[in-house]
Amino acid sequence: MVKRILFLVAFVIMTLTANAENYLNMEPLKLEVPEMKPELVEIVKTPLYYEFNDMTPEPKMDIDFFKSKTNPGVKEYKFMDDMTFVGVPLFIAGLAIKSDKAMFRVNNKNGKKNTQLLTDFRTGIDDYTQFFGPTMVVGLKLGGVEGRSDWPRLMASSLMSYAIMAGFVNGIKYTAKEMRPDGSSANSWPSGHTATSFVGATILHKEYGMTRSPWYSIAGYGVATATGVMRVLNNRHWVSDVMSGAGIGIVSTELGYALCDLMFKNKGLLRNDMEFHLDNPSFFSISMGVGLGGKDIGFNLLTDLQDAEQHGITPELISYFANSPEANVNIDFRSATVVDAEGAYFFNKYVGVGGRFRVRAMSAKSFGNYADISSEDGIGAWTYDINEIYENATTPRTLTPATINNGGSPVSTLEGIVKSDHLAEFTGSLGLYFNLPLSNRFSLGTKFLIGRSIMQELDIDGHAEGYVKDINYNMIITNGKVTNLVIQDPTNTPENDKYTDEWDYLTLGAKSSTSYGTGLSLTYRHKGNFAFRLFIDYDYSKKTFNLTYDPYHYLKSGLTQVGYSLVSNPQISQFITDNTGTPFTVVEQLNPYNFKKDKKMNYFTIGLSFMVNL
Repeated sequence: MVKRILFLVAFVIMTLTANAENYLNMEPLKLEVPEMKPELVEIVKTPLYYEFNDMTPEPKMDIDFFKSKTNPGVKEYKFMDDMTFVGVPLFIAGLAIKSDKAMFRVNNKNGKKNTQLLTDFRTGIDDYTQFFGPTMVVGLKLGGVEGRSDWPRLMASSLMSYAIMAGFVNGIKYTAKEMRPDGSSANSWPSGHTATSFVGATILHKEYGMTRSPWYSIAGYGVATATGVMRVLNNRHWVSDVMSGAGIGIVSTELGYALCDLMFKNKGLLRNDMEFHLDNPSFFSISMGVGLGGKDIGFNLLTDLQDAEQHGITPELISYFANSPEANVNIDFRSATVVDAEGAYFFNKYVGVGGRFRVRAMSAKSFGNYADISSEDGIGAWTYDINEIYENATTPRTLTPATINNGGSPVSTLEGIVKSDHLAEFTGSLGLYFNLPLSNRFSLGTKFLIGRSIMQELDIDGHAEGYVKDINYNMIITNGKVTNLVIQDPTNTPENDKYTDEWDYLTLGAKSSTSYGTGLSLTYRHKGNFAFRLFIDYDYSKKTFNLTYDPYHYLKSGLTQVGYSLVSNPQISQFITDNTGTPFTVVEQLNPYNFKKDKKMNYFTIGLSFMVNL
């Protein structure tokens, strides 16, 4: 046992000695340091909607109108750096549709006494909204909210922009000499109000929309677009005038700022444009366009008449005259003014959901025969010679001065007052949006929408004045017009029986309907998250139009009860012969005519959108 223990101890000692000799022969430990080369590496930050300077001091009033100042670290804008040229297609669009001008009526009191249509719609808001942009800029500036420029540079850029705009507008106005829709003067194209409004909107966009918040830009361009629409509704401008005016306003401001950037360099700059995240195509936009298609609404005086029996129209007469030219009357419209507010949220670069609110206003070019308040239907039909009165009088009597002056007619003034010469359609839609990126700046888009539309009706009021009559007469009405009138006994009533009558002469509207829409668009990302989009949209709906026509309402006020009762009996008759020579006798009641028409409406809209990517 002892021998085994001594042997184990000797083995351990020999092993340790051998290991020690190995460690004595080892090389010393060396630390190798890797070679380091300096390289520029992009630091990727979490993208933000836009970056604010957190150290921006609290706003304080700025009244240093003539003191120039430049904030440190603000880089110089290059010449033409902000030019987009988006105003050029707007101007060209206005030029392209200039030919779509035709007045439905020439208001000429001297030429046709008391038979004119007078446009009653008028708002003066557009006289003030054209200055919304500069008012906002000055207010923000006075409040100490720093924009792009100091006071001297802001004033120089603004004056330059307005001067260029004024030169373009007035140079074209007094060369083209386009007559205004209301016939007041020959300086319609382009619209000065619209151009002025878009200059102000673009100044607000450059000073605060690009440097502070995109919602300043949305507000400016939204009000400018509304100004242009009001100029059309006020009957002061055609759609082409407004489109071209908007284009001139944008281009003039971009040129004005480009020239001042060239002259001032970096002097007077307070802020640069914000940095935005560009990958997400989610957006909000304001659009303005011209609507094509659906430019006439036709009614057949027989087949579309809902109360034919009240007017004594028989089925035989409907069958015989249904396709005659006289029975078909169209109300024609000019190209529509279209304004949109639209937005969509995208789940990725390609697919999203969103909605659109669209206003389409179609101004009447012609009301057909319905609004022909002329001497044939009105005063002239009741005018006759004094000798004829005497010869046809059933009872001999002495003609008084009142009879001679007022004649036998119950109407001395008859005119139509246009309360609304347009159909305004309001459509709200929801659906899918699709985006296809082509490059960093360009992308194609489409959409599929479904929504509901309501329509504000076209409205003409009648206005008549005269003296109440008690008349026994016979007359013939052909195709809704008085063609022969024989006065048998025009009994004049006292002077204090003068009457005034106002009523709905003509109304045209449509029931609410379902609308389907699609379209194609090309988006150009200008700077930051601002973009411009050219688009063509197609919308379809099936509408039920209702037209009410009441041309003889004034007789209820202008005749005594006995006199009016004679109007509503077979004494007022129309004799028509069919192809066999058999006469039809049609009793013409003087009640309103009510028409109903189902029509498939196909609309195309071409326009430009100002967009903010969200």
